[in-house]
Amino acid sequence: MSFKELQLNDKIQEAIAKMGFETASPVQLDAIPLVLEGHDLVAQAQTGTGKTAAFGLPMINDMEPRSGVQGLVIVPTRELAIQVSDELFRFGKSSGLTTACVYGGAPYARQIKQVKEASIVIATPGRLIDLLKNNQIKISPKVVVLDEADEMLDMGFLDDIKEIFNFVKERKQTLMFSATMPPAIKALATQILKEPKYVTITQKDTTNKNITQNYYVVEEYEKDEALIRLLDFKEPTKAIIFCKMRRDVDRVANTLNAQGFTSSGLHGDMDQKQRERVIRAFRDSKIEILVATDVAARGLDVKDISHVFNYELPFDSNSYVHRIGRTGRAGRDGVAVSIVSPRELRQLLRIQKDVGSEMNVKVIPSIPDVKSKRSSAFIEEIEKTPINEDVYTLIDQLKQDLDLSHICYKLASMALASQQVAGKDKIGKSIKDVEMLKLRAKEDRRGGGRRRPGGGGYNNRNRSGGGGDRNRSGGGRNRSGGDRNRSGGGSRRRD
Repeated sequence: MSFKELQLNDKIQEAIAKMGFETASPVQLDAIPLVLEGHDLVAQAQTGTGKTAAFGLPMINDMEPRSGVQGLVIVPTRELAIQVSDELFRFGKSSGLTTACVYGGAPYARQIKQVKEASIVIATPGRLIDLLKNNQIKISPKVVVLDEADEMLDMGFLDDIKEIFNFVKERKQTLMFSATMPPAIKALATQILKEPKYVTITQKDTTNKNITQNYYVVEEYEKDEALIRLLDFKEPTKAIIFCKMRRDVDRVANTLNAQGFTSSGLHGDMDQKQRERVIRAFRDSKIEILVATDVAARGLDVKDISHVFNYELPFDSNSYVHRIGRTGRAGRDGVAVSIVSPRELRQLLRIQKDVGSEMNVKVIPSIPDVKSKRSSAFIEEIEKTPINEDVYTLIDQLKQDLDLSHICYKLASMALASQQVAGKDKIGKSIKDVEMLKLRAKEDRRGGGRRRPGGGGYNNRNRSGGGGDRNRSGGGRNRSGGDRNRSGGGSRRRD
């Protein structure tokens, strides 16, 4: 359905048109009419399905400019607060509405001033409750939104949220949006919402259509080599690699940088300025790979992520849903890759059962597989490259010593010489081996075995995927300083 068919005012329609939106997503289609009718709402939909517009457009629809704070949106992280604030400002700009962004680590005075002038406040729980309890701001919003409610639960904000609602008792409408609905979130909904309507966009609706989920089974000590080989083969435009622990984030990022990738880590021990600098570089494509923990990546909204890699499986199925939801956003296709050890396979099967979506077992590409793909890309690049007039002079010079066939052979040899692929040829388990491991895991479960399902152990890790820099022409990459040059008749530089 087109946004034009929804009962939104002309100013909102004008803003939607300027932003290039045409067709409503499933959560927008289901939620917007209910919000416009004044119902409280509980909406379950995965990250990246258009939830901000689903609550923002109908909330703004009836607002009047210069009438004080009429809407409050509570989000888990500073990064998400900034993103939601920017989007709501664009929705409400034509209507004369303004937003204020409230989060920790920024000066109080400036935020207090912005709140006094705002129509909508977007806030993280900690700073908001601080301002409210100390009487530094007083707001009476008509609509209160909890965005990414399950993430706020995971981050320990449940008590803060309950306390915040004691300060906004005069609200007329409460909206809750969450990717998952654990028991604590369901209980919170019964406490703060009045006869809510429910919208559920299933994981099948939001994941399977746009995200291909693959997994590879390798020994624990092979994970680095497997990751590098997959990055070589898939050549993601922009990727997030998830690890469990900060030390693993730093180690994996350093390993990738040593191999010539442009990578940076993101974890909770970094200060806010460092995190903002890394996220900005990732969003601007100055780095191609972000290695992150779950906590650090919460609320991260980058729409052009082509691949998500689970270097280590998350602790639970909900976290898996959040992770893979970073790709395949806004209708784009995405790929989610899990690299699991035999010990993690049982945990992966449990996640697959919980999520209810298809996961395809694959084999790590061999060295010939990578070379073949690069050669095909090189040939395709040659075919697409326009002929530069200056090349005729160069060819005439070369023809003085070589015939055309020798020129072709030498140029191709130059390209192939820089296509070296590090590591051993065969990495990880075959499909047959994986099927046997899966059968064994099922038998253990039926027999009441008690194998620990987690990825476990860091003993005897010696992960090396080769060393030194790589210069790859002929469809490959020349990775240095964040630039990517492709030779073979043309070059492309990303700054």
